[in-house]
Amino acid sequence: MINIFDTGEDDIYYFLQSPVPVTPGTHPARRRGQVKVEYDGKVEPKHWEPPDWCKQLGHVRQMRSARDAPVDLMGAEKCYDTHAPDEVRRYQVLVSLMLSSQTRDQVTSAALQRLRAHGCTVDNIVNIDDDTLGQLIYPVGFWRTKVKYLKQTSVILQREFRGDISNTVEGLVRLPGVGPKMAHLAMDIAWHQVSGIGRYGSYTVEVRSLHTP
Repeated sequence: MINIFDTGEDDIYYFLQSPVPVTPGTHPARRRGQVKVEYDGKVEPKHWEPPDWCKQLGHVRQMRSARDAPVDLMGAEKCYDTHAPDEVRRYQVLVSLMLSSQTRDQVTSAALQRLRAHGCTVDNIVNIDDDTLGQLIYPVGFWRTKVKYLKQTSVILQREFRGDISNTVEGLVRLPGVGPKMAHLAMDIAWHQVSGIGRYGSYTVEVRSLHTP
């Protein structure tokens, strides 16, 4: 039940308080008040939450507990050369993420293996011609566009970061072909820093570092 103590409208307030009918606009001037609403027997939630989100998240965690999806075996954290120098390893993580857009993990992994066999470093990608680079990454989705982005990004990394990648989300999203999702994943996999949120199935949840139990 809603109890209205003061409507804030002079005509209605005076009409409710007067024992006799009152014509709107004929009562003495009154100070405008505030509307106060009380809810009996019901606590309004502080913020909206999806129904049964906790239960659904539990189902997702159970489904993913085996870690046997292609992304677990061939994702960006599995594609880089673990024996390469740190800056090369981080660059290969970024390249893998750039190639992965609109592409199956199996295709991305195979493309990065070919790049690694050729030499997946900033200097090599800057110096390789577009046709050869296209042949190495084909058939990833939108491979022609990704050739352009890889070349442009590698030039920037060579010039501004000495062959390494940026260690901030802001620096990463400045690179051609790198969006916020890629930037946050690169921060986690390449720099071991949790920097934001990510999608887990059809639910948005906090990103947890892959290197933290």
